[in-house]
Amino acid sequence: MKKELVLTVVAADRPGLVGDVSKVVADHKANWIDSSLSRLGGQFAGIVHIHVEDTRAAELTAALRALNSLGLTVGIHELNTGEAPEGSPACLHILGQDQPGMIARVSNVLADLTVSIESLDSCVEPGSMSGDLMFKADAHVVIPPHLSPAEVSEALEEIAADLMIDVDLKETVAEEN
Repeated sequence: MKKELVLTVVAADRPGLVGDVSKVVADHKANWIDSSLSRLGGQFAGIVHIHVEDTRAAELTAALRALNSLGLTVGIHELNTGEAPEGSPACLHILGQDQPGMIARVSNVLADLTVSIESLDSCVEPGSMSGDLMFKADAHVVIPPHLSPAEVSEALEEIAADLMIDVDLKETVAEEN
């Protein structure tokens, strides 16, 4: 029987980090299913979903924890096999002059509406005309069946003027697994 694990990985960025983790996974006959890994502010951070035979899980866990000696902090979590949220998938794009609290305000609105954030990518970069720092975020969300995308957009527009952000929410086609 297979066990599903989610690994969180953080380390000071350097070449070979993915190789260090993937070698341990492969050496224990585990299967690397999917991942999201990136360099953020001089740190390398990521999340990895793997499958491993139950009989190899303890040995794999010990080997992953031993990566600490190479400067990697690896968190190991058994996958919560809860059901995915029901609803309509949508893409949310946010753009505005950078300021503290933007994600907190937007995510609070989404949470109050029980909209699930499936993924979130954001960055701050100089604006093309003014050079002011601009905050950009793209999120994949799931809108619950009791709400329409228009209702979610309306709720986000209520805070958009205060935050001086543009909010664009577009329903997407659900992917087949």
